[in-house]
Amino acid sequence: MRVLLAVPPGIDKLELYKVLGLKAPPLGLAWIAAVLEMAGHKVRVIDSPTEGVDLKTFINEVESWSPDVVGITSITPTIYKAYDAAKAIKEYDKDLPVIMGGPHVTFMYEEALSNGVDVVVRGEGEYTTLELVNTMEKAGLDAERLKSIRGLAFRRGGEIVRTPDRPPIRNLDELPPPARHLLPMDKYTLFGKPIRIIHAMASRGCPYGCSYCSTSYFWGRMIRYRSAEAVADEIEDAVNKYKTNIVVFTDDEFTLGKRFVYDFLREIRERGLDISFSCGSRVDTIDRDMMAKLKEHGCTALYFGVESGSQDTINRVGKNITLEQANRVFQWAKEINIDHVGSFIIGFPWETIDDMKNTVRFAMKLNPTYAQLTVATPYPGTPLYYQAVNENLIEDWNWEHYTTLRAVMRGYRFTREQAQRMLQWAYVKFYSRPKFLVHELIHGRLGTIITAVRNSLVPWFNEKLLGRSSE
Repeated sequence: MRVLLAVPPGIDKLELYKVLGLKAPPLGLAWIAAVLEMAGHKVRVIDSPTEGVDLKTFINEVESWSPDVVGITSITPTIYKAYDAAKAIKEYDKDLPVIMGGPHVTFMYEEALSNGVDVVVRGEGEYTTLELVNTMEKAGLDAERLKSIRGLAFRRGGEIVRTPDRPPIRNLDELPPPARHLLPMDKYTLFGKPIRIIHAMASRGCPYGCSYCSTSYFWGRMIRYRSAEAVADEIEDAVNKYKTNIVVFTDDEFTLGKRFVYDFLREIRERGLDISFSCGSRVDTIDRDMMAKLKEHGCTALYFGVESGSQDTINRVGKNITLEQANRVFQWAKEINIDHVGSFIIGFPWETIDDMKNTVRFAMKLNPTYAQLTVATPYPGTPLYYQAVNENLIEDWNWEHYTTLRAVMRGYRFTREQAQRMLQWAYVKFYSRPKFLVHELIHGRLGTIITAVRNSLVPWFNEKLLGRSSE
């Protein structure tokens, strides 16, 4: 089978991508492509935003390459562009099968099946997609055959069929390395500047189940680690082939598996890999020794989800950390002199304006290298989403606005507009501190930070200057 996999065209115009000027390799598609190639299928990947492919050009590429099936990936804020691509394919050839995967359609598959999509791949996609393509090669979109494949949703006449969930892949080392040879590896950027970067994933799953996050509902509650050798092999291959010098680990809980962390650090030391890498952690899964060892072996930044300055809110969202732990870990980071990013969320339904201000004040007290300040966003599939729907809190159903930089719901004691204003206040308050500005100026990063903060404020300025506010 000839399988065309695509990041949909047009998403580079969205607010989500303008904030950081980021064009990053699509790791999920590359992994699915690798599994399909290993099984003997002919695969092509079109990373539309990175390759400058618009919708018309995309359809021209579909026509010229003549695939047997097209697969499209998307997340919530890019889903309309994915649907546009699916419908354009159907206008070109109504019989060309379109499959779609990703977090959004995993939980909103009925919506997808009404927008040009024939089959939705729900959850972890590699083996589901492979089994689907193998079945289509023999029987097309035969509903009776599709019913036997776990992890799908599709239409059979006027009925929507949702097959049982596929169990998570227990041994991730079974998977081949992502097919980066199918990606435009020389075209990826950060803040509009070329970078020799790869995204890598050492583990999947999350045991915590925070109410605002879909990770544990998409990947499963059981965390599964690859072997340190397999991860190091993948990085070494990227260094040799693409001169990669930056690795971004997309794991939610990189430091939960202490044995993996120390084994991985030993691997990169013994192989002499000259890379910088960043990873996500929790303030309750890292100790001072691990943090120091991470920095010693090339880790340049750690990402911590603190989320709130209110212990009550932390408990209510299921984060299960303490403010005291955050204070201690952020102090270690300063002593070790490793960049660290703190994530903070304001605007949970039960909060007050004072609660939001206290979160920002706590962020300033912790004083991370950078703060990621966002507004609580009810992503489909999360407990927060179902709460917001049941309590009629969502006022903005435009999925493009679900970037965490736009308030889309009200709370019990604040309006959506108030939450939006609080987010802008938070950015200005944190990033306009003289000590912070001087520090960034000394390190030559002030221009980059100003650009990122300015772009983060774009949604608010758009509404105010163009009169788009619905309040």
